[in-house]
Amino acid sequence: MAHTKSTANPPSSSRNPPPKTRRVAPGANPPSTRNPSRASGAPSTQAERPASSQANPAQATPPLAGGAFLPPQDYKEFYPWATPTLLKETSSINTELGVHRLRKGDQSDLSFHKEHDSKVTVLPCLPGEPICADDKANNGGLFCFIYATLFKRVKLRLPFTHFERELLTELNIAPAQLHPNTWAFMRAFVRAFQILCAHLGLPASVDVFLFLFEAKNPGDRPWVSLNGFAGRSILSIFQQSYKDWKGKFVKVRQNEQDPSLLDGFPLYWVNKGSKDSKESFRRPRSPGNMGELDKDLCLFWKSVAAANITFPTASIITFEFLEDQLEAHIG
Repeated sequence: MAHTKSTANPPSSSRNPPPKTRRVAPGANPPSTRNPSRASGAPSTQAERPASSQANPAQATPPLAGGAFLPPQDYKEFYPWATPTLLKETSSINTELGVHRLRKGDQSDLSFHKEHDSKVTVLPCLPGEPICADDKANNGGLFCFIYATLFKRVKLRLPFTHFERELLTELNIAPAQLHPNTWAFMRAFVRAFQILCAHLGLPASVDVFLFLFEAKNPGDRPWVSLNGFAGRSILSIFQQSYKDWKGKFVKVRQNEQDPSLLDGFPLYWVNKGSKDSKESFRRPRSPGNMGELDKDLCLFWKSVAAANITFPTASIITFEFLEDQLEAHIG
């Protein structure tokens, strides 16, 4: 649907929003105002994880040969809940050269991190290591998997924003668990939502976002998708078809230069196949259960959708740091 400039006025309760300033390239996450671990998401450090999911050295840690870590021969024994599709989803990026090929362009030192790639450790995956593997099968070292296409095509750069961490936690899913087209939504529906709100001088709220968009129960499919609720669509789809991304992911670890890189969101694949998980997965938000500002924001965005105003997702992401172009596309 073609975009027309919005004539809807922002809610009056947002008359003291964060000041509208010219956007600059991100350098650090905004300070956290909510506890991102308040939902049922997996904690970000092994010490905080439930005892049942921590590595038991006597039972879970694979044997060592000559001091070298050996991966388990049968990952099914580690993850009996995992489907054959998950166990077969392994990465072809198994060498340092494969990781190096992800770096390109004049700013190759910013291929993975917003400030400098020295602040993140990106490693190749072990041959045969499935996407559902966690620290139990990795000698206890914390990490998360990220699909290579997110760095190359979606232009994802770490660290995640506070909003992105909180949304992953609220949905209780790991970064690799989101379909890449949905990560495009995370750069689009989520990222563009953040850009859109910042441009209009409105706060970006996870509750408001989940009033506009829903997470689809993956069912038999491993990856989670986000879709706009009927009658509440304000952003166009990023890409109708997303191909050639499976079997290409890397292992991301934090280091001493950014020790909080992996804090505040689930690191590892969360089993969404259980009955309880399926029943609780979709969590629609009702404005009646929100604070006054979020309630007014929901009504504002709903009025924008009712006026058949759809913002161009791809253009918003492309012109994130070009205010004049954003003004032309958003108004």
